[in-house]
Amino acid sequence: MSAYVVVHATVKSPEKMAEYSAAAGPTLAAFGGKLVSRGASETLAGNQPHGVMVVLEFPDRASAKAWYASEAYQAAIPTRLEAMDSIFVLGGE
Repeated sequence: MSAYVVVHATVKSPEKMAEYSAAAGPTLAAFGGKLVSRGASETLAGNQPHGVMVVLEFPDRASAKAWYASEAYQAAIPTRLEAMDSIFVLGGE
């Protein structure tokens, strides 16, 4: 069964966001990951301060965790921190 990484974000720098996306995007394939959705989000209940949501799909939780911990993705994190405020949530499987 698939696992999903849902990212809620507020973009701080569009330029850094483009740089981060270019670096992080290619790291997904090695772990069977793919981009499912990206765009504006709407909170239907509760408090969620971010206005952008990204959904990534992986074959399983282990693959999602391996992607996040990978050297290739970890190298993109400093740029991510400059690009956006975010939370990453793992669910599914």
